[in-house]
Amino acid sequence: MQLTETHRPTLDQALEAIRTRAYWSPHPEHPKAYGESAPADGLAAFEALRGTRFELDQPGTDGWTGGEVSPYGPELGIEYPHPDIDVLLPAMSAGTAAWRKAGPETRAMVCLEILARISARTHEFAHAVMHTSGQAFMMAFQAGGPHAQDRGLEAVAYAYAEQVRTPAAAEWSKPQGKRDPLELRKTFTTAGRGIALLIGCNTFPTWNGYPGLFASLATGNPVLVKPHPRAVLPLALTVRVAREVLAEAGFDPNLMCLATEEPGEGIAKILAVRPEIKIIDYTGSTAFGDWLEANARQAQVYTEKAGVNTVVVDSTDNYKGMLSNLAFSLSLYSGQMCTTPQNLLIPRDGITTDAGHKSYDEVVTDLAASVGGLLGDDARANALLGALVNPDVKARLDSAAGLGEVALPSRKIANPEFPDAVVRTPVIVKLDGARKFWEGSDAEAVYLSECFGPVSFAVAVDSTADGLELLRRTVREKGAMTVGAYTTSQEAERAIEDVCLDESAQLSLNLTGGVYVNQTAAFSDFHGSGGNPAANAALCDGAFVSNRFRVVEVRRQA
Repeated sequence: MQLTETHRPTLDQALEAIRTRAYWSPHPEHPKAYGESAPADGLAAFEALRGTRFELDQPGTDGWTGGEVSPYGPELGIEYPHPDIDVLLPAMSAGTAAWRKAGPETRAMVCLEILARISARTHEFAHAVMHTSGQAFMMAFQAGGPHAQDRGLEAVAYAYAEQVRTPAAAEWSKPQGKRDPLELRKTFTTAGRGIALLIGCNTFPTWNGYPGLFASLATGNPVLVKPHPRAVLPLALTVRVAREVLAEAGFDPNLMCLATEEPGEGIAKILAVRPEIKIIDYTGSTAFGDWLEANARQAQVYTEKAGVNTVVVDSTDNYKGMLSNLAFSLSLYSGQMCTTPQNLLIPRDGITTDAGHKSYDEVVTDLAASVGGLLGDDARANALLGALVNPDVKARLDSAAGLGEVALPSRKIANPEFPDAVVRTPVIVKLDGARKFWEGSDAEAVYLSECFGPVSFAVAVDSTADGLELLRRTVREKGAMTVGAYTTSQEAERAIEDVCLDESAQLSLNLTGGVYVNQTAAFSDFHGSGGNPAANAALCDGAFVSNRFRVVEVRRQA
């Protein structure tokens, strides 16, 4: 098979990468790596999609819907097929037998071909992600392109590894003493559960979408993609590429379909409880994630919801590096990442640093100055912040100033290229997290709630030990996708690590360079743990893929 010759080496490298957890990526991060004409070609391809009907030739189309408006201002004007799910779902199941019979390796090769074709169009996808998520172009290019493709490939590698763990066939012979042995021939076939529903998110449609999409497809399941209504285009493009590759490889293209919705239709809730849906992947609000886990009882549900990410500041031997690292983490994509720190727990008596003792007020003031310096140049600020993804984020940002003493006010940034873009710098608010305030205080209600967007709270605690109690309670009750900590004390480091191990939270210690708490690398870092309320799954591990298929055994008399 030509696809095997082309892609087997890549799969082997991916399998080695998830075994060693070392750095590896087959997808270039730099825009120039895609050819001299790629930037212009990608922009032209994106512009050509605007104001058109996005044809997919999938069954059951009963109308057209759209309405995406770029966070940078322009209307995309693209219409997508709206499905009659009573027609679409049966059509999706029709090709399942052939897809199952193809086996794990062929399915993996088809998935890798889909990813390769998406990679070749990374510039086009970057504009699609930028103008649906509000990410600045370079972030949309990297996170929406190669980093998302890495996560998809990682899921394929885990899916393949778990499926081939059981041999395809075995000869079984049980001795019976003087009698002839009992002999059977056994075959073991991996079979998908059924149709997988991917419910996409607004902020990272490809990065958060590709792991579940490719994990389900690689394990033998048809995939129905339900994008966020404000971020349809990146996933619609993905579905189109997948359908083309499936058809060329001799499989039913309806193994991958798109489900867009009319305004207010709530099609995700309708689809989630259909008996044909056996797997659900979801990224978004806690409220709907909890609803899915409680109500979609016929499906295996994988959720990434909201959490309250926390950084514990105990001490540091690189004060300037700590401030710079935190400033970048708080600013990147206007804090609109599920991994962005929200609560900074700082002892009220201050911390020891290589620049001398720093009081709580000094730490907060210096952090505010670091953020201000980072974003002082408007061009640089636009490149880091992007645009606010929706009015809800702006409303939270506007109301944050009334929650406590403002250490760093937010300011408006003009974007000369996109005058209608809503660009704001982060706000830092000082709160008191003393033990006496922990039960039912106004401050507690603020810092124990997720405030998604460019809002962070500098929470004064009585001591590092009290901060760790608050950290434990936060992760246990609210969940966290990330935890960060700064300390020069081995004892404090062990205590912080113990809390994170107890509560299943991913920890980053003493980051002062070019790696940030809100970034994770495919093949090496686990995104989420699945062990606290922020998410019930990790991207990506064996557990993320193994329950998407079953092994069906057939025994024959030898």
